[in-house]
Amino acid sequence: MTWQVMLWCATACTLAAVCWVLLRALHPRPLPVRPRPPRRHGRRGVAAPDPLVTLGLQVRLSELAAELRRIEADPEVYARAHHYLAVQGAYDALLREACRLTGLPVEDMPLQVGFRAGDEERFREELELSARGWSW
Repeated sequence: MTWQVMLWCATACTLAAVCWVLLRALHPRPLPVRPRPPRRHGRRGVAAPDPLVTLGLQVRLSELAAELRRIEADPEVYARAHHYLAVQGAYDALLREACRLTGLPVEDMPLQVGFRAGDEERFREELELSARGWSW
């Protein structure tokens, strides 16, 4: 008796699935899909940056800032000035990338030997980013 009930339930489920598939095939209903406009924030109407990209930039900025502090604190680092300038150049490039991501105006610095961003520009970029909620 129980095997007959199980057989009947399996048959009923199979028939229901077949009917559902046939009905969907004969009368397809398109799902209402509307493209979402990009989210806006602030008064200027700038699209919000991807939070994972923002977080990645903040992590990289904090790592470079820690490396700068480590080089400043350790007088025994071989080629200390060279390492410091290399890390500072990478830090400045990441600051400019973060400013572009948030929509801040940035002066592009050409890649030349011995040419780097000034302390005033770096300080301005750091202040603008921290005013917009960035921390590193």
